[in-house]
Amino acid sequence: MSKTSSNKLQIVLIDSGCANIASVTYALKRLGHEAVLSASPEVIKQADRVILPGVGTARAAMNKLQHKGLVPVIQNLTQPVMGICLGMQLLFNYCEELDTQTLGIIPDDIIKFDPAKINIIPHMGWNRVKIKDHNKHPLFDDIKDDSHFYFVHSYHVPQGKHTIGQCDYGGDFSAIVQYKNFYGCQFHPEKSGKSGAQILKNFIEGDL
Repeated sequence: MSKTSSNKLQIVLIDSGCANIASVTYALKRLGHEAVLSASPEVIKQADRVILPGVGTARAAMNKLQHKGLVPVIQNLTQPVMGICLGMQLLFNYCEELDTQTLGIIPDDIIKFDPAKINIIPHMGWNRVKIKDHNKHPLFDDIKDDSHFYFVHSYHVPQGKHTIGQCDYGGDFSAIVQYKNFYGCQFHPEKSGKSGAQILKNFIEGDL
């Protein structure tokens, strides 16, 4: 991986214009890493690690990514990329929220929680994540199975072949996914205490 002159990893947060940038930035600083906020295709392409954070609606986020010309940039990244919360959902094909076509990188769709099965939507608060194939994923180094993470979302990815960590809220759904060099956390690692910090550390420093 390329390094800056100070031998630091180049970490870029994609500036989607509607993301939880500050909290992710501070979480990385606590781990000793500086991140650059950028919407520049060249800066993003040259990064060692790319993070796509997000809050809000899928349609608003996609509109801003399209306006900034970042859709093909993200689709063609080859370094490790992590989507957080809405950022994870944007990596998929389609979101039921406002009938939105998303980035189309991971072949699955985002659906709303079924109110017939769940009394409270959004899913908000701490919940356990069950890790699949724990020893096969460096993202889970020093993470205990059934660790708690903090969630806030009304839409979810059903459990599938790209699920590497699952959570139960009216049935199992994807809490962590991987597809090639793309990773996603439905929870907010930057708000999830020591376990969330370890996930970020493993993504930034791990051999992915």
